[in-house]
Amino acid sequence: MSEGDSTVERIGPLRRVMHGRDPDEAHRASTPLELLFDLTFVVAVSQAAAQLHHALAEGHVGAGLAGYAAVFFAIWWAWMNFTWFASAYDTDDVPYRLLTLLQMAGVLVLAAGVPRAFRHGDFAIVVVGYVIMRVAILTQWLRAAAEHPEGRGGALRYAAGIVVVQVGWIARLWAPGIWAPLTFVVLVAAELAVPAWAEYRGSATHWHPEHITERYSLFTIIVLGEVILASFAAVQSAVSAHGLSPSVLLIVMGGLFLVFALWWIYFTGSDAHLSALRTALTWGYGHYVVFAALAALGAGLEAALDAAEHHGHLSARTGGLAVAIPTAIVLVVLGVLHRVTGTGAVGRGWLVAVGVLVVLALGFSPPVLGVGGAVLGIGLAVAATLAANLAVFRHRAVAAR
Repeated sequence: MSEGDSTVERIGPLRRVMHGRDPDEAHRASTPLELLFDLTFVVAVSQAAAQLHHALAEGHVGAGLAGYAAVFFAIWWAWMNFTWFASAYDTDDVPYRLLTLLQMAGVLVLAAGVPRAFRHGDFAIVVVGYVIMRVAILTQWLRAAAEHPEGRGGALRYAAGIVVVQVGWIARLWAPGIWAPLTFVVLVAAELAVPAWAEYRGSATHWHPEHITERYSLFTIIVLGEVILASFAAVQSAVSAHGLSPSVLLIVMGGLFLVFALWWIYFTGSDAHLSALRTALTWGYGHYVVFAALAALGAGLEAALDAAEHHGHLSARTGGLAVAIPTAIVLVVLGVLHRVTGTGAVGRGWLVAVGVLVVLALGFSPPVLGVGGAVLGIGLAVAATLAANLAVFRHRAVAAR
């Protein structure tokens, strides 16, 4: 290949027909554009986690969790829609790249609206950002329908579903009183139903199983990175104000154990088998809880530091539970996903259950152990849960030989 041809290859074509990608394509890896796209979600995830931390610190636990769940759904769903579409139809030409740029702009608008959504329940800016993203992905599906006859039925169903549900989100801005949360639940259910309807009733899209698992793995790294960054900022603030106290040091150690152990647990199941659509949807949808809980763990560690340093309105026990509850949720959901996909180290239900019970008990223990002791204990309990699962896994593998 000449130097000119190599440059053209790197730049990408101006225009190519949008055919479905080969789901058995070898060495299908995340593209630089996908990685750049993910970086915009760093902003959105950090905004959601920061607002959850502020809500916890101010004692607005219920409202903070509700707002966080709603905002994080919009973030995750936009990312998931792009990811699965790109796995099936990434042409990497100029129109595709420009529409991806539009989606990135929508993510940033959505992120800008997160504080108002949390503090005032005003989702107008979030919806504007969501509309921008949905217009871009709608255009992509219509292009796929026009240029890929084999997948036209499914592509048109995706496009129709996006339009109908998006109109619902816009109309919801005027929903009064109790209708606001009720319509939110209905629209979330409708969003989740669109892919199942399009895939089962139309022609299945050509998403690549290994590419999908890699994309989810990379987003997990991003969320864990947010946990580390948020925790570091909180530790730096505490040390600057009062020095490195024993409680802060224990929280730092416990947080590091937690991030490393949860990373290890997740990546024992990162080669999930997603050949069946039902398994793929269960695995894909289950990651909403995984991602949201991991990001909430960052807010929880910040809240634990606040409680240890007697900032805000958090009791020591609430600070411990702010770490324990998202950790327990991650363990439970990953345990279920590992069993569903037949991969991963934490598919042993009783071991996971014991680990979860210990973690939750430690969440209630700060009046006895202190916040730092509780967080360190939670980190060690997750590490022990991983070690026990790995030991059983290895024993069964040896016995089966």
